[in-house]
Amino acid sequence: MSLAVDPVVAAGGIAAYQRALRAGSLTATAAVAAYLARIRAVDRQIRAYEYVDEKAALEAARAVDSALAAGRDPGPLAGLPVSIKDNFAVAGMPAYAGTRVDIGDLMPREEGSFVRRLRELGCVILGKTRSVEFALGITGSSTPRGTPRNPWDSGLERVTGGSSSGAAAAMAAGLCALAVGTDTGGSVRVPAALCGRVGLKTGSGRWPLDGVLPLSHALDTIGLITASAADAALAYAAVQGDAPPAPQALAGVAFGLPRTYFWRDLAPEIADATASALDALVRGGAVLHDIDVPEAAGRDAYFPVALPASLIRLLGAARFRAERGRMDPLVAARGDAGLDVTEAQVAALENRRTAHAAAAARRFANCAAWITPTTTVTAPTLAELGDKERNWTLAMGMTQCSQPVNYLGLCAVSVPLPRPGAMPAGLQVVVPHGEESRALALAQAIEACLGAQPGADMEAYIHGGLHS
Repeated sequence: MSLAVDPVVAAGGIAAYQRALRAGSLTATAAVAAYLARIRAVDRQIRAYEYVDEKAALEAARAVDSALAAGRDPGPLAGLPVSIKDNFAVAGMPAYAGTRVDIGDLMPREEGSFVRRLRELGCVILGKTRSVEFALGITGSSTPRGTPRNPWDSGLERVTGGSSSGAAAAMAAGLCALAVGTDTGGSVRVPAALCGRVGLKTGSGRWPLDGVLPLSHALDTIGLITASAADAALAYAAVQGDAPPAPQALAGVAFGLPRTYFWRDLAPEIADATASALDALVRGGAVLHDIDVPEAAGRDAYFPVALPASLIRLLGAARFRAERGRMDPLVAARGDAGLDVTEAQVAALENRRTAHAAAAARRFANCAAWITPTTTVTAPTLAELGDKERNWTLAMGMTQCSQPVNYLGLCAVSVPLPRPGAMPAGLQVVVPHGEESRALALAQAIEACLGAQPGADMEAYIHGGLHS
């Protein structure tokens, strides 16, 4: 199989890949071997993976093929090559959570429920993808263990977004067929958007977080990055043990546009791409109306206090002070801000967040979902992030539309916006807590309405540009 071919994308997505396996036209061993070959050749430039276990991956793939040959069903995601963010415990693989600090006593020692579930479904785990240190950073830049490169620009060194930086880079470059990450303030949706892929943020408590190094017990969620909304729907449903949600017809569907907060300070290219997408949705029969979500602004006071305090709670003040010099400078600076935060301050913030979440839930009364940009900017260069003030401005722009979703306890999917020849951007579909299936049904319809062709664009790019 050619190095320039991503086997699952070439098959037409996860569903078609599963049919090919069962028809015998493709084997899991051949597909996994092709991904491993891509990783060996391409990841020298992309730096998506922290660790790859070729031997274990090929053994798992052969087990899938043996089961199929014996007439046994190895699961609805049989032979699917998956990457796992490096804040998860995975048997036989090291766990760094993006840091050089010794966290052996903090990192869960056993695989958690989610990783075990993936194995039950027949997934083949290729390895661990890079994370921003302690999952505390939205740009994707991280000095301790390396910054993945956005595959969409073979000239300038652009970031992927974070903190699931390696996950998005691996998906965009065809180095896995499903990427697992975590999302505390946008850490799945933002890198998915900046790397031209679909990102699902589940609601709090949807999937258990045992086996994951925690950042915020209040906000952490597991999420998926996929090549298409259909793939996200299939993978989500498989984990749930349900039938995949079908695309929902857009005709007559009401969407709320919370412009007063989410549309603030959009870069011109994001504003134009979002406006074009909204026009396409109206032509597709959707009904759009402006709404106000004043509770979204609560994220401004919450995240700069609550997340630094969470980092100090995780490490302990003494360990943080002792190890500070080995940490990423920006993460260390955020940790400094958490040293003097009291439990009473955190409790007050959580009480306010709970009240805001309850009020925001009522904003869905007259709409099926909200639509917003996923970020206010496209992927910046590493050079731009070198300026401290510019870094802060870009980080706030990357999280302006994503953090309120976590803050308000909602679910969301980021779908790529059509931007031929330009850096990717995303359109965010936001639904109430517990409504992941609705979000995925709408995301599939929106993706089809916008005319996206997931995967093919990156295939052409890798074949023609990445190795130049």
